[in-house]
Amino acid sequence: MDQTPDSDQRNRDQPSGRAADNRDDKNNSQGRGRRRYRIPARFRRLRREADSSLSTEPTDRTDRTHQYQGAGNYQSTSGATPVADVGVDNRASGGGFRAPPVRAHPDIGSPSGSWTAELQSSLPQVERQPASVGRRRELPHQGDDVGNSPTEVDGTGPVGASSSETGGGSSYQHERLKTSEMTSLGKPLHRLTEKQKKKLYFIDALKERYRVDYDRVQPIPYIKDRLYCVDKVYVEGGFEFMTTDQVTRGSGPWERLGSYTSVISDQRIQSVRRIIEGEPGYGKTTVTLQLAYDWCNRVEGSPMRDVEVLIILRMRQLSGIRSIHRAIEVYLLGSDPRVREADIAAIIRESLSAVVILDGYDEYPDQHSKRETDIQRILKLDLFANTPVILTTRYLPDYLAPVTKRVRLTGFDEIARDEYIRKAVVGEDKIALSNIKAKLKENPVLEDLCQVPLVFVMFAHIAHENQDFQNFKSVTEFFQYMIRCFHEHLKNKSKELNTVRYSIDENDHAALDKLAFLAISQENQQITWSREGMCKQLGQDFYKTYLALGIFVEEDVVSYDSSSKVEVRFYHKLFCEWYAAHHIVYILSQPGQNVSLDELFRHMKPEDLQYVYRFACGLNQNVGGSIIQYLREQQGSYRFRLLCLLEQSGNVEGILDHVRNLCSQTVNIKEGDSRMLQRSTVQLLDIAAGQGILVSSLHLDQCFSKYDVTNACIVLKSGHRLTNPKTVEVLRVSGRIRETVGDSKGIEVTREELLGLFQTCGALKEIWFEGRDFLLPHSVPTEMIPPTLKTRNIMVSYEDRRGMIHQLNWDDGHWQTTTSEPALRIPQEVLDQQWALEELARLSNDGIPVCCLHLDQCFSKFDATNACIVLTSGLRVTNLKTVKVLHVGGFTGIGTIPSDIEVTREELLGLLQTCETLEEIRFEGLEYFLPLSIQAERMPPTLKTRNIKVSYERNRRHGVVHQLNWDDGQWQHQITADGSVSVQIFQEELDQQWGKKELAVLSTAGVSINRLYLTRSFSIITDDTQSIILTSGCTIPVLNTLRGLWIRETDVDLDMFLRVLAYTKECTKITNLVFEYCKVPDEVDARMIPHLLKQRGVKVFWFPRTAEKYLLDFDAGKWKKW
Repeated sequence: MDQTPDSDQRNRDQPSGRAADNRDDKNNSQGRGRRRYRIPARFRRLRREADSSLSTEPTDRTDRTHQYQGAGNYQSTSGATPVADVGVDNRASGGGFRAPPVRAHPDIGSPSGSWTAELQSSLPQVERQPASVGRRRELPHQGDDVGNSPTEVDGTGPVGASSSETGGGSSYQHERLKTSEMTSLGKPLHRLTEKQKKKLYFIDALKERYRVDYDRVQPIPYIKDRLYCVDKVYVEGGFEFMTTDQVTRGSGPWERLGSYTSVISDQRIQSVRRIIEGEPGYGKTTVTLQLAYDWCNRVEGSPMRDVEVLIILRMRQLSGIRSIHRAIEVYLLGSDPRVREADIAAIIRESLSAVVILDGYDEYPDQHSKRETDIQRILKLDLFANTPVILTTRYLPDYLAPVTKRVRLTGFDEIARDEYIRKAVVGEDKIALSNIKAKLKENPVLEDLCQVPLVFVMFAHIAHENQDFQNFKSVTEFFQYMIRCFHEHLKNKSKELNTVRYSIDENDHAALDKLAFLAISQENQQITWSREGMCKQLGQDFYKTYLALGIFVEEDVVSYDSSSKVEVRFYHKLFCEWYAAHHIVYILSQPGQNVSLDELFRHMKPEDLQYVYRFACGLNQNVGGSIIQYLREQQGSYRFRLLCLLEQSGNVEGILDHVRNLCSQTVNIKEGDSRMLQRSTVQLLDIAAGQGILVSSLHLDQCFSKYDVTNACIVLKSGHRLTNPKTVEVLRVSGRIRETVGDSKGIEVTREELLGLFQTCGALKEIWFEGRDFLLPHSVPTEMIPPTLKTRNIMVSYEDRRGMIHQLNWDDGHWQTTTSEPALRIPQEVLDQQWALEELARLSNDGIPVCCLHLDQCFSKFDATNACIVLTSGLRVTNLKTVKVLHVGGFTGIGTIPSDIEVTREELLGLLQTCETLEEIRFEGLEYFLPLSIQAERMPPTLKTRNIKVSYERNRRHGVVHQLNWDDGQWQHQITADGSVSVQIFQEELDQQWGKKELAVLSTAGVSINRLYLTRSFSIITDDTQSIILTSGCTIPVLNTLRGLWIRETDVDLDMFLRVLAYTKECTKITNLVFEYCKVPDEVDARMIPHLLKQRGVKVFWFPRTAEKYLLDFDAGKWKKW
């Protein structure tokens, strides 16, 4: 490694390695008979370097921050620099050496003086092995960015400093704890059991490890000599949690959490499994570091103070490690022989309060492994079933335990951004603060983009240091500028005296582009490389340059086999995506190349790698057009196309056709959308307004907060602002029953806000407020209505809290009621149910007819004795006399359904008789089982006379609605499908009987059955292979309109597997046969496979309970990965 002449002199001032080792051995010998553990000389040398540096640390952590100057050496500066998710420099701590880090400064402890650290120094003398506390791997040119001298590489202080100047090696002494002193367990040390001692060793080692991590936060990649303690730099962002009782992959509803501590303490999300979701750069890792700081230092008021054991593992390091306890031993404890894998398992199991944090599931190398790991067992609640586990990730795992609670990071709002600028960049300089905020407002694209903490941190520093800061149109433009700033900074540093010169062209990175693309385009993404391998691929000079830029980060990592090596990763995954996008542009822009985008993006999911697509679209207009066209063909890609579309800068005319096409449909902004998706939609509206493109309909779905009269804009709950909706023709503003559960006030829209909204939307023809959580003014005085609004005659509709619909009369400013019969919805939430039942009782007592009562997935049964409906919450609906239409809604999707609810003949007839004014009743949902028929003699004559419409739709995907015929008590079937349908049949007997009916109706009508799911309902195939027999005994004959058969969660032996193939051959239209979540034969005699299947191009798949998928090779009779 390169060193300066001054550093050589300093090294001569220090004792030689062997002499120092002997001295250490002598000092650490504590008497005859005591067993001593020897460690490699390299670790002993690192210990001396770290020990000598600790004396230079400032003692007042409350007033001073640390600038990192070398191996364990800090230089104090005034002021703290807060950082969000700005990249944690783990070069020394990412994998670490197999040893606990050296003890931190005495001030960095618990309020009681870090008793665990003192206790460890008093225990039987095992030679302390230092962690890699700040072992620098940068080249020697780098120094303090504000003018301090360069740091020496792998040394203990500034260039030229002697060992005495840096504190020497004697400042850190291990003192023995007297046996009369009491431990935290209330006993002298010598009276503790061996198990209690191991627990103390374990906790102390964890705290030592975490201190190294949270003391090394790096704000800007290329400024490596400024590292800070996370507590001094942390700025609170936004947190929200999903309010549903059971976990769902849906979009909400979400409610706000108070702070990062609420993730641990808030009773609304108490669970043994919690997930913290966040887009790239939103601060997931920083939150874990702040929690670690609170735990290590027993911060007053923090819930981490009450946690006994905290385990934090970086999941990118867990490749090939199947045992979680072994991972803890390797990565957190090092080679301390006092605590082993079995001890760790016992300590966690017996702890009164333990918390496990798994950071970065999206970077976990084995997340799609076929071999079950402890991580998979943890997610399934098979391991740590009673221990709280928090998972941080960019996207959800394939499997979610039903008890999982979802929390998401929403980034920086304006308050957090201002706080960061003041504390991190300009201090009390109000003029500089105003300048940075002005630059942000001059870049409307960045104003939204800078809600991402990682991006905002870099923006704030770059904007402050560069006077030529320009305006940007996209994320791509800003990233280009940022990379250019990195290179300019390095060039300027290279001009300093006695520094390394770099001659790499910043535009010449084709080899890196290919490396990044190959890393993320494979099924199991690569996120780290060996240093030797990367140097070989890129070249030594290139590697050193990008390491100096800060784009590469080195980590000393201990492998599972105890060997140590240096691994390299990108400072953040965004940089990997940036260079991969360049390679995609290179591939797609080559003349004469016929590249399949399906194959190119096969393993690159937009939800995981959205920036790859966006950067590629922004880097090249033609390539961007091809990618957008490719996304147009992907189902459900509308929202993502917006992101890519808005990256295309420069020639606005080239994207107007896309904008017109998107605006011709309803543009939705939902509360559950990510902030980036909401931002992209807002920018789309800005483009449309600027080009005069009409937006046919804009739907604000549960995301409207208010109209800001002062700034003439719509404010969303996320904080986004619609400043230019002047080309919107129809605006729908919908919400829940109430703004928040338990709050009946709702969202008030004043007269001034309402009129201002009309005037801002210059092309508005119609506006709807619906959802019953809006409070509009009772009237609008005519003198307040501008004449232009009266002339436009905008249709203004409003659904009040009783379900009554009103329209505004522009002549007198009053509301006209368009319906005298309100509709009511009773949802799943108990508090909302109580409100709805009170409203139903009032309407019933006033004799007001209810045009429709919708029971939304909350019906349990009809209590014939008390003539009332019982809800799933236990509440009862008794006021049914004035209900005209009763809609019993349920689960209609594909997947696991709620508990089965059978409605008997007696219950159905009793319900119809209780609702005296009932005209129609509709059951909809897979959980409801209605009787297959009703004997005519059991029907009361009054019901036949009333001729109530009774309909039953098990699933909209099935495309069949059943309607009761009062003449014979049988069901008549109506086909509602206008295309192909999917049918799912479960193991319940009634479900199978109804499924058989529907299949017969669909097949007779010639409706294409795209998929038939037999979930735990398949039994056997008859000997003649002409029928499927279900578990209830129902038979399903050969279906000539069946295109796909899915046998789920039912194991199939070889004989039955061949029978299924034979049945598939008889179904002439079938193209796919899938065995999902079940066991199948490992191989099949190819001669036994019907030749017609191969001839017709039928594909046979096997999807086990892993991420792997397999396709049957008809020629070999074996499964191959698909």
